[in-house]
Amino acid sequence: ILNYDIMARFRRRTCIILLLFILFICSIMMALKTLRPDRAGFGDPFGLGLLPELQQRTVLLDSKQNSLNRAQGDAVTHVSNLHSIAVNTMKASMSPVKKLEEELSSPNYNFHIFYYTWYGNPQFDGKYIHWNHPLLPHWDPKIANNYPKGRHNPPEDIGANFYPELGSYSSKDPAVIEAHMKQMRSASTGVIVLSWYPPGMADENGEPTDDLVPVVLDYAHKYNLKVAFHIEPYKDRDDRSMYHNVKYIIDKYGSHPAFYRHKTSTGRLLPMFYVYDSYVTIPEIWANLLTVSGSQSIRNTPYDSLFIALLVEERHKHDIHRSGFDGMYTYFATNGFSYGSSHHNWASLKAFCDSNNLMFIPSVGPGYIDTSIRPWNNHNTRNRVNGKYYETAFSAALLVRPEIISITSFNEWHEGTQIEKAVPKRTGQTVYLDYKPHKPNVYLELTQKWSEKYRKEQEQWLM
Repeated sequence: ILNYDIMARFRRRTCIILLLFILFICSIMMALKTLRPDRAGFGDPFGLGLLPELQQRTVLLDSKQNSLNRAQGDAVTHVSNLHSIAVNTMKASMSPVKKLEEELSSPNYNFHIFYYTWYGNPQFDGKYIHWNHPLLPHWDPKIANNYPKGRHNPPEDIGANFYPELGSYSSKDPAVIEAHMKQMRSASTGVIVLSWYPPGMADENGEPTDDLVPVVLDYAHKYNLKVAFHIEPYKDRDDRSMYHNVKYIIDKYGSHPAFYRHKTSTGRLLPMFYVYDSYVTIPEIWANLLTVSGSQSIRNTPYDSLFIALLVEERHKHDIHRSGFDGMYTYFATNGFSYGSSHHNWASLKAFCDSNNLMFIPSVGPGYIDTSIRPWNNHNTRNRVNGKYYETAFSAALLVRPEIISITSFNEWHEGTQIEKAVPKRTGQTVYLDYKPHKPNVYLELTQKWSEKYRKEQEQWLM
């Protein structure tokens, strides 16, 4: 009887240990799948806002321009006042700048970070902008009917799965802009890639923000950061309008000390423009602007610049080359979503760029989740795995030895790609994600860590 009891206990203990071991293996497999998801074709639907073939995500405000100008008179005056406040504030605080330089990591001008100034709140804008983002319906009505509709109701309910430490802020708030610059500088990034629409234009959920550029440039300069421009896909964007856009930006902002110019291999210092959704426009139109023989050629003029196209599908690399672009970037922070965003394709893309005298700029991100605005898009979520996903992306980028690495993003809260400080928050029926067990600045610290690692490895590449 004693032996039987001992054997029974032994079998129970063995079963328990085996069950725990199986659970442990399953957990490891899930984590690995999150870090390196299965290859996904571009045909896999991602979201209305990200695929222009399904739905144009921007809007031209031309038909209402006159009434818009009148309605925004007060807003423009308000922004001008904010600019004056910002300048006065900076003049008063210039004395601690030297101390600031000593405390913060040195900027890495080969680390570019995407930045959005489309957020608003009642205090600075008279209403909430973007934080009250609508829930986007699925393009298949049968699927759409299974998900909630409506829009978010800030400040407790915002269009994001994480909650910012600064709350539902306004991008016009000088204190917010300064806090952002300090965070980006602490992360050892060097170039802010500013989302930009021409004057009077905006995305479908926002309002024009070109008037805010001078304030961003001023604060960037205070923190020794540079600003490049991320040209968004406004309606009727073509060779002619792009020529005028580039001329406008360089004429208006090109003399500012924070305006970014990249030193080329030939020693020229040229402005750099990222062009989002560039593939929507056919190569023949781009070639009019970007090749020496083009009818609207910007080459060998005072406005000549470096133009970086978005690569999504593999075939886009040939279109980019034919168009006359100077390089390509991948933007999306979702490993496995598109050909360009899949880490395992970066080596072949870099080889293509090297053989065609193009720049390859991989985009790394800390994770992806947009179910607060696309509740049906769970399959494209990428768990942050406490920073491991971000570090895996950086590791993959460094393997191809790029001249520049771009980061998606500093504050695209809707898509959960932000590295801006986030805090735990629970309201009513909503529990926001957070960075626990780490502190709110963990992704800034990880960026700084990899910036230093990149610097050291780059020294070895150049030897």
